[in-house]
Amino acid sequence: MREDELDREVQEDQELEEISRRLIIQEELLFNSSSEDEDQLLREFEALKLKIWMAIHNTFPLSSSSGQLDVLRSAVASIQQQEAQDQRWTCRPHDRLPVWRPLNCVRTHNTLLQNMVASRLTKAAEDELSGTHSLSSPMKRQVCRMGKRVKDDLLTVARTVKDCYPPHMDILNIYAGFYHQRFSARLTELAASALGIDDCSYLLLWVNDCYPQTVLKHEDLDGQIKTACLGSLLRQDHLEPLEEQYLSHKEDQVKLWLRTALKIEEDSWWSGDTPEIIDTYYFSPLAADVIQVINSSVTEFHHVIRDQSRIQRITAHLESFLHSYETSMKEFVRRNQGNMDSVVKAHLVCEQQFRKYITDPTGSLTGQQQRHCLDTLSALRDCGYRYFTCPIRMLLKVCYSHLWTSVWLDGELPVVDSLLSSLSRQLMALTDLNATCRESLLTVVHQEVVLQYVKRMMKTKMKKREQQVGGAQRMKEDAQKINDFFKDGGCSAPLWLGDVLCRIAEVLRLQDPGNVQLELVSLARTFPDLSDAHVSALLSLKTGLSAADVRSIRRNLEENRLLDVSTSHSPPFFSKVKVKWINNKINQIRL
Repeated sequence: MREDELDREVQEDQELEEISRRLIIQEELLFNSSSEDEDQLLREFEALKLKIWMAIHNTFPLSSSSGQLDVLRSAVASIQQQEAQDQRWTCRPHDRLPVWRPLNCVRTHNTLLQNMVASRLTKAAEDELSGTHSLSSPMKRQVCRMGKRVKDDLLTVARTVKDCYPPHMDILNIYAGFYHQRFSARLTELAASALGIDDCSYLLLWVNDCYPQTVLKHEDLDGQIKTACLGSLLRQDHLEPLEEQYLSHKEDQVKLWLRTALKIEEDSWWSGDTPEIIDTYYFSPLAADVIQVINSSVTEFHHVIRDQSRIQRITAHLESFLHSYETSMKEFVRRNQGNMDSVVKAHLVCEQQFRKYITDPTGSLTGQQQRHCLDTLSALRDCGYRYFTCPIRMLLKVCYSHLWTSVWLDGELPVVDSLLSSLSRQLMALTDLNATCRESLLTVVHQEVVLQYVKRMMKTKMKKREQQVGGAQRMKEDAQKINDFFKDGGCSAPLWLGDVLCRIAEVLRLQDPGNVQLELVSLARTFPDLSDAHVSALLSLKTGLSAADVRSIRRNLEENRLLDVSTSHSPPFFSKVKVKWINNKINQIRL
């Protein structure tokens, strides 16, 4: 077609609104004058309708040129004029109704749009030249092409076509409804076929994520499309079997991956292999591998499954894995393999990585799953700690047997100096343990050192006031040495452990019953786990107190320990000091 002919045709199309207006005037004149030119007017109306429908049919592709937009705008205005004229004729006698009335232009317009949408999506589904060759199956390529067509056409309507229509027609939602219906119908047909797991996952991805999130919530569409009216692309009875198929497969897949990862690690342990050293410390890839498996599965789940609460079916397998991991590690430690030292060090790092992942507030585990996993990890960590602290406990037992002897009281036997010297040599073996894990382990050792010190002290009988005062002074000196040792070793957190020794030493040093009572109240408020039995054990060391003094101190302590609602409590300590031997004595004092 020559350029001048094209310009002339566009110009004629732009005059549709004027033609429509003229024909309405002629229609009014014709039926008011009883003229016989009805056939001619009918032909002109038919010609008008044909031009209107051609203009609507050429909506896609619609460029932003003013000429094409004016043509569409003129056609839409004509539709509005004819719709208004239909309404006027409904109030007139039916025996004089023109044969072409009502034109029903809006209804015809919507039917035409519906057919256009169906045709465009059918062509998109069959278009093999659309750049989807990277997708692995014909179904994936078909769904992707249709989804892309829906997105592109709705964006064209929102950006260009919508301005050619009056707001009350809400043309964007008319198009959205037709595209939704057609896309839904095709996906329903695909869902009813026997889909493999890859196709099933891809279909769910489009239904639950790509279409509602990427298409309908595109920045140029979000808030304009009535998504609540559209609903899901698949009805629940079609969606549920697909989601169940996906979840069952994903559960089996995750279980297999986790079981395989642990099996590889166990085989390495039992074959005597030594974990690799990374950044000067022993390291195992187990935690990183497992976390990657869970993370990738969770990420995929978020895009594929609509009901996010069902993610527990995936994360529950991390809980099961950790139980198996703990059981395997305990069995390995029990067998005392030659590579145990390096393996335990590597897996203390794993425990730390798992703990960080599980306590992440952005994670997907439920509160109950978190608690169960953390309990399991604590048992796993304690298993590793026991391996390193058992020899230290033996050392403490030997060294602390000399506490509260006369040579210790006189300063002739430096018990704690000797202990810390031996301990330093043992802790040298931890240089290839991850720094954070090492500090955490040192905290446990520090607590064990203080704990055993207090246990030994509570079993001591000090008959003389000089022994109590001298022992209290020696305790304070020992507390400072112990604190300095662990602080210098890189353990900065538990400085309160030194404080507990000094506070107990002060109870020993004081002789006035009133001062002893005040010190015990302060101690109980700082350490709420200081029980009745512990108080009685401490008071039993004070041989200068009468039975009446003891009863008065204990009674006043119970009345005053809870008056101060302080939040600056120290961590549990005394609850780890077992003093069952004193229970009978408590009962005697109460009598």
